[in-house]
Amino acid sequence: MHHTSLIAILVAGFVLAFIFGMIAQRLRLSPLVGYLIAGIIAGPFTPGFVGDQTLAPQLAEIGVILLMFGVGLHFSLGDLLEVKAIALPGAILQIVVATALGWGMAWYLGWSHGAGLVFGLALSVASTVVLLRALEERRLVETAKGRIAVGWLIVEDLAMVLALVLLPALSGLLKGEDTEGSAIWSQLFVTLAKVGAFVAFMLIVGRRVIPWILERVAGTGSRELFTLCVLAIALGVAFGSAELFGVSFALGAFFAGMMLNESEFSHQAANETLPLRDAFAVLFFVSVGMLFNPMILIEEPLEVLAVFAIIVLGKSAAAYALVRAFGKPNSTALMISASLAQIGEFSFILATLGIELKILPKEGQDLILAGALMSIVVNPLLFAWLDRKQAREAAALQEAQIDPVIAPVPADIDKHVILIGYGRVGSELARLLTEHGVPLVVIDGEDSLIAKARAAGLPAILGNAVNERVLREAVPERATTVMLAIPQALEAGEIIAKLREINPALSIVARAHSDNEVRHLIQHGADGAVMAERELAHSLAEMVLAAPVYRGDRHLPPSTALV
Repeated sequence: MHHTSLIAILVAGFVLAFIFGMIAQRLRLSPLVGYLIAGIIAGPFTPGFVGDQTLAPQLAEIGVILLMFGVGLHFSLGDLLEVKAIALPGAILQIVVATALGWGMAWYLGWSHGAGLVFGLALSVASTVVLLRALEERRLVETAKGRIAVGWLIVEDLAMVLALVLLPALSGLLKGEDTEGSAIWSQLFVTLAKVGAFVAFMLIVGRRVIPWILERVAGTGSRELFTLCVLAIALGVAFGSAELFGVSFALGAFFAGMMLNESEFSHQAANETLPLRDAFAVLFFVSVGMLFNPMILIEEPLEVLAVFAIIVLGKSAAAYALVRAFGKPNSTALMISASLAQIGEFSFILATLGIELKILPKEGQDLILAGALMSIVVNPLLFAWLDRKQAREAAALQEAQIDPVIAPVPADIDKHVILIGYGRVGSELARLLTEHGVPLVVIDGEDSLIAKARAAGLPAILGNAVNERVLREAVPERATTVMLAIPQALEAGEIIAKLREINPALSIVARAHSDNEVRHLIQHGADGAVMAERELAHSLAEMVLAAPVYRGDRHLPPSTALV
């Protein structure tokens, strides 16, 4: 059966990851928890199927390459520069504090200083996957708070990429070997020279060649060739950088993504390769789970709790204090600290490298994995607590009418329209309705958008409309119409179902981006669903038909899906 070991580990990895990922999702946990548990079950420390221990690390390496390629593909220097005043010093200081806490624990356990450094660094960096998912669920990515969190994450990621480059060069010193200072500096100089040569090559040659190749392949019109081109760039640059310049796969893949981000086709490249990147990312987390010995939870519970405290309490407290020190409001500081109260993929990569270089003991890797599992499980609970806290504060603020620009919902409001979402679409919709004298109440979860609505003189409620209490503040029992301008169809479906329970006579119209979303919204009780892409197509077609050569009795059927 040796010749089928690759197939066996792929099948077991995907099937177990799907099963436990679904269970985690149903329990409102991150699917990453399910993937890690799938790896634990397929690993050598639990009974039953055991995956091939030689193939798993290679699959994990491909996962690392594609993960780092994705990080580079979404790296935005503009986003970082926009919040550099807080994200750059804040992230660096938070890494220093968390690393010091980890080093202190390692010293207490009797580990070497090098092991303490790797251990602390692994505990200092948050998971990109977990953080972005939490922000996207709350529509916070494009907000001021979200941009700070993303910028902070970018700085952390860059610091970890630098650590991955320097650790091999400093491994002798970190292991406590009797190495001459000149030898260390020589090795460090050679490493930095190789990295510098690779960076220069990518900036001078790769920056021009990679977008040029992508443009030529896109011109063929072949989707599969375009996808193959993107993957060839990601894997080829990662492998070539390791072979020619001696740098890590991770750094090569990161720069490949950054260079590809220079192309106008970067968004398409991200979309086309997303399924494969997701698949190998799953295998990466499964393979990491295979390394975890769950007995550490029983044998060393106090050490596990200490690691958990460093991640969730120590690191978060440092982030909170730093954000407040930069003059940001309490709500921003709490959101940033909650976002960073977990660890993930970079922590696993650092721990694995520490084991390979014989710097970190196996116990350290187990503690890092245990801390990651527990922090990823707890992170959604922290965000849920934060959501409830901010909703209570917003309600208390409205009740007290502390803010002079608040336009509270009039007690006698009747036959009004409730507008959920005050972003680009919602604000334009509100302008059109108010110009025609339509009474309006706005609901949005972003304080800056609510302030904008109130400045326009509109009654506006701060909070997530999925929360029934927030919905009832808009007096839906006396409203005539609800318009959902938010782009999240699943969230909109939950809101519609609650509205139908409160007032079955409401007319409800929602926003959709696909036929499936239209069906989902209507099944949950919407009277109509407007698909933006279809409306755009109809508008453009009407312009064509308005030309003299096409004028006549021609007209287009309505595009809005109504029931």
